[in-house]
Amino acid sequence: MTAVLADDSAGEAQSDQPPSFTEAEFAALIQGMVTDNAPRVFAVVQEYGERQDARVGAWGMAFPERADVVSADGTFTMSLQRPEGALRAFEPPGVAARLVWVEGADAGRGESVR
Repeated sequence: MTAVLADDSAGEAQSDQPPSFTEAEFAALIQGMVTDNAPRVFAVVQEYGERQDARVGAWGMAFPERADVVSADGTFTMSLQRPEGALRAFEPPGVAARLVWVEGADAGRGESVR
């Protein structure tokens, strides 16, 4: 589903026309558009030792053509071709990193990577 935004110059002409949908129908269309186009959210989890400790080092959003990542402390961001590309930045010596997909609307795709 795609959204069509009206040109500013067409705003007056459109305001004179009755709505094309009921409020409930339009809300459902918008909800479907948002659900269909939502990025997948993931965390970059850093593991210390062998199952000793862990922390979320970054949060990311995976889009069809890229992934955007922001460190948990907000000190830097990255834009990558694939989410897995963020792992190296969060693996200093003695630390392992993995992607963990946030479960939710796409819970069936909630796999952990690496």
